[in-house]
Amino acid sequence: MEERNTVVVIDFGSQYTQLIVRRVREIGFYSELVDYDASYEQVQKLNPLAYILSGGPNSVYDVDAPKIPNYVLESNLPILGICYGLQALAYQLGGNVEKSDHREFGPAELEVIKDDPFFKGLPKKFTVWMSHSDGVTNLPKDFETIAKSEYTENAVIRHKEKKIYGVQFHPEVVHTKYGKELLINFLIEVAGLKPNWKMEKFAEEMIKELKERIGNEKVILGLSGGVDSSVVALLLHKAIGDNLIPIFVDTGLLRKNEGKEVVENFSKLGIKVHYVDASERFFEVLKGVEDPEEKRKRIGHTFIDVFYSEAGKLAKEVKFLAQGTLYPDVIESKAPERKASAKIKTHHNVGGLPENLPFEIIEPLRYLFKDEVRQLGRTIGLPEQMLKRHPFPGPGLAVRIIGEVTKEAVKTLQEADYIFIEELKKWDLYEKVWQAFAVLLPVKSVGVMGDYRTYENVLALRAVTSEDGMTADWAKLPYEFLNHVSKRIINEVKGINRVVYDITSKPPATIEWE
Repeated sequence: MEERNTVVVIDFGSQYTQLIVRRVREIGFYSELVDYDASYEQVQKLNPLAYILSGGPNSVYDVDAPKIPNYVLESNLPILGICYGLQALAYQLGGNVEKSDHREFGPAELEVIKDDPFFKGLPKKFTVWMSHSDGVTNLPKDFETIAKSEYTENAVIRHKEKKIYGVQFHPEVVHTKYGKELLINFLIEVAGLKPNWKMEKFAEEMIKELKERIGNEKVILGLSGGVDSSVVALLLHKAIGDNLIPIFVDTGLLRKNEGKEVVENFSKLGIKVHYVDASERFFEVLKGVEDPEEKRKRIGHTFIDVFYSEAGKLAKEVKFLAQGTLYPDVIESKAPERKASAKIKTHHNVGGLPENLPFEIIEPLRYLFKDEVRQLGRTIGLPEQMLKRHPFPGPGLAVRIIGEVTKEAVKTLQEADYIFIEELKKWDLYEKVWQAFAVLLPVKSVGVMGDYRTYENVLALRAVTSEDGMTADWAKLPYEFLNHVSKRIINEVKGINRVVYDITSKPPATIEWE
């Protein structure tokens, strides 16, 4: 990318760190996450405008506790320390940090005790979200306290002359009532910066960069029809035209009519999709398999085999492979960019590729969040029905069939799921939920249809609301709607005589059943 001025977030390993980057971008400033031990040269390439120091799981007095780089403290740029970031500021600048007599986890009332641009337009008292067991007991030289809570005397501190601030709470989480306003005030009122992050500009720069990097070479892309791969496909098509080769592998585990719809949708955009029907191969490798992890492994390995086999047939000299990797994938997978946090999961787009890959990887969305991907899609002209598509798991319906995956089970689930989604759209509910789907259970129940006893499958419906999929609540769909859907499924889908609705949130459950 062209060099851009960046609000640099120093990562100390907090579970909320990526939210800081998201919030900063939401209010109009480009932001990137760097590890606490990133080199001066690496960070300077980002052209820092200001630094935000994240929270983290350590105590500053631990032997191996992460430290704020000297180049940050000596930069004369605006600095905001959050939670551990505040404590590290105080500790490294000569103050004291100790175990608190009263830990704070959850909501607390913040009381502003000194007027400051940081609190511009905000009330003197409001709720913030605390998550700490240490606290600053003595301030460094030339610092003063400007807000407190019941159990935290130094809840917000500032340097008397420099633009250095620290907060003990987390303004990046939605539970802090005026968190977004505090970040706006820090960047605009305190730091004196002007917003510089626009998706239109990003799209222009990315298309230009892709043209320059790829030239006349060919690029293959595994197209799923989901939001991420669809945006990558259109972005690359605008950059290199027909040198893009999108490969759509039909595993037989997709939703009803999905393969046909994907090919048609991209044809309307002038993009020719190479369609591969590999369903028989997938059903063969899944025969007799019930364990969900084993299903995922077999589907993943088979997909890679089919994909690279087809890629080899299409273009012997393809140089690039494009992927729809997103910023949360990088962060959660503990890729080289992130060292201070514990690994949460391995993502299929990060570190899951075969060794000795004969392609250079292109990841145009690597530093974007999901909501930004949708913004980018709108900017470059991707139709709304494609942008608003619910997330769909890589292994497809295989992880929505509990137990062995058979052709008959897939067909039954496809029909039931199609009715559920169709009715959500008819009732104007589809865009009000984050994700919705049906799950075929390995349970049969007794029923009565007409004068006959039935003994058929149970189907579960699942719908959740969420901002980013990291946490989710079950969707409170109208009873009338659920009643209508249940009747349609039982009347129209052979083999199902009972429908149940999943009312479990994440956590403790996951969104998918497997």
